Amino acid sequence: MSDWKTGLRLVEMLDGDGAIDDKGMKKLTEAVAEAADLVDKLGCQEMIPFATSAVRSATNSEAVLDHVEKETGVRLEILSGEEEANLTFLAARRWYGWSAGRITNLDIGGGSLEMSTGLDEHPQIAVSLDLGAGRLTHEWFDTDPPERKKINTLRDYIDAELARPAADFKAIGVEGLAVGTSKTFRTLARLTGAAPSSAGPYVQRTLTAPGLRQLISFISRMTAADRAELEGISSDRSHQIVAGALVAEASMRALGLEKLEICPWALREGVILRRLDKGTGIE
Repeated sequence: MSDWKTGLRLVEMLDGDGAIDDKGMKKLTEAVAEAADLVDKLGCQEMIPFATSAVRSATNSEAVLDHVEKETGVRLEILSGEEEANLTFLAARRWYGWSAGRITNLDIGGGSLEMSTGLDEHPQIAVSLDLGAGRLTHEWFDTDPPERKKINTLRDYIDAELARPAADFKAIGVEGLAVGTSKTFRTLARLTGAAPSSAGPYVQRTLTAPGLRQLISFISRMTAADRAELEGISSDRSHQIVAGALVAEASMRALGLEKLEICPWALREGVILRRLDKGTGIE
């Protein structure tokens, strides 16, 4: 088994017209080429190449896909926001099982926030909003640490974006198991006292609303460099964790959630599980 990751932060490389700039296209192409080379070296039988929010929302997405394919031979498939939410929900369902009952899942990526809820493997509601930690940091914060006024204005913006989907969720009920997936939620949980990743995936980790509010008050006054010194946060996440925390707090508040269970599986596992299901005839 091999695990390889590289951070691209493409959403921070969108120009004024919403297009991925030359630097972003170069980084994406190099990452895909490296992944394809690793597939060959490891003797993998299949590659599942997909792109999410940053490419999905880019005004030059087709040109980006064409360039990557021309240079690497790999054609990325863009997942819609709803597909991303569905697949992440599937991963959470498979991790917790049927006995969990209704699952309400939140996932904060670099470019978007996915929200889903349901009793089955397919959520009753699955939505995607452009409220990713990297996107909001890039669009809203121009000082380090961010200005208090900007933080308060961003809070109001997030609340407004969440109002309608939150009402839809509440209309069918969000009681049951509340789950947070993605590196942002794992980092927030770690910063509020959850066990480190070295403790393994089966240790229960939670994120509480009071703990999150206290954390925001603390980290929002720190520079990115100082936040990077905190145990549990990587240097490539420290600059965007304030925006991520604001989205987490606002989404939990909008849905009336006081605690989230942190699920070690997320979109990647959902994509793999769906592919395995298709291979066995399960849809």
